[in-house]
Amino acid sequence: MPHNGTVRTVLDGLFYSGAHRLLAPFVQGIGSFLMLHHVRPGTDKNGFAPNAGLEITPEFLDTVLSHFQERGIEFVSFAEGIRRTKLGVSQKSFAVFTLDDGYLDNFEHAWPIFKRHDCPFTIFIASDITDGTSELWWQILEQAIAASTSLSAQVAGDTISCQTATAAQKQQAYEKLYKQVRWGLEEQEQRKWIRSFAETQGIDVQAHCRAEAMTWDQVREINEDPLCTIGAHTVHHYAVGRMSEEDAYLEMLLSRGRIAEELGAAPAYFCYPYGDEVSAGARDFALAKKAGFEAAVTTRKGMIYPGHAEHLLALPRVSLNGAFQHVRYVDVLMSGLPFMLANKFRAVNAA
Repeated sequence: MPHNGTVRTVLDGLFYSGAHRLLAPFVQGIGSFLMLHHVRPGTDKNGFAPNAGLEITPEFLDTVLSHFQERGIEFVSFAEGIRRTKLGVSQKSFAVFTLDDGYLDNFEHAWPIFKRHDCPFTIFIASDITDGTSELWWQILEQAIAASTSLSAQVAGDTISCQTATAAQKQQAYEKLYKQVRWGLEEQEQRKWIRSFAETQGIDVQAHCRAEAMTWDQVREINEDPLCTIGAHTVHHYAVGRMSEEDAYLEMLLSRGRIAEELGAAPAYFCYPYGDEVSAGARDFALAKKAGFEAAVTTRKGMIYPGHAEHLLALPRVSLNGAFQHVRYVDVLMSGLPFMLANKFRAVNAA
């Protein structure tokens, strides 16, 4: 994955050259599904913030919504976005805002901003997170490293020892451990490992999750707003593409059923955790359909084109990334040009 500095250089080059404006009419498609995670005030993390890409400030969200309105981009619900995708046309470029996981800051900070702009939004709930029992392992790993000056851990048979006194050392340690935990362990083993690791670091995994997540009462309250749509995001926030077919299907089916129990109606839409090509592929798109979902989003990058009408269970999104909180970057991304370049000018990447 390219370093954030490299990406900023590329985006700046496209912006200041005007290439994104020149080519937008040919590559921007009919609309987009936007991806967010956390929306909360910025905090000083002393230079170590490995998950900063998953966080934007309320002020930036407000700025983006105002900017979209000035540009004539139409805010639509997930259902309306799917309708237009099926049609393959839209009189105005549309934007569907989605938020993954179901964090408390969505309720406290994002919701008021969406209401102020009369902007529909969809929150994808992983039921274990809402229960307050999920491991949120990437955050636990960050918390442990942030509090340490040195660290040693055994992952998948390898002992990893790191100095973590400086921000640079902490970042290196995080990248090394993240890679081992994310890719070296099966999904269930990953969670067993993080619980054991957290215990050695004096971190209460469930207390951390409970503090980060909305409760079911809060989910019910936000769901009463006509602007809000609740979708499913598995039970345990597992990468379904790395699981057996049976286990992946159950993650989807049971999450749909659990939300139906809590809210009184089964969600029609799904979001694949992690959502990259390894974490969600063709088999999983078919499983989502089998589980009863009408449409689903990935984290594959791109705009919506008429060809996506045939791939409603594999829709791409545009990330509002915390490392790129400037309107010029959003403009370049919304032109569709960076994604067309990355996808070698394939409009649809759903294999």
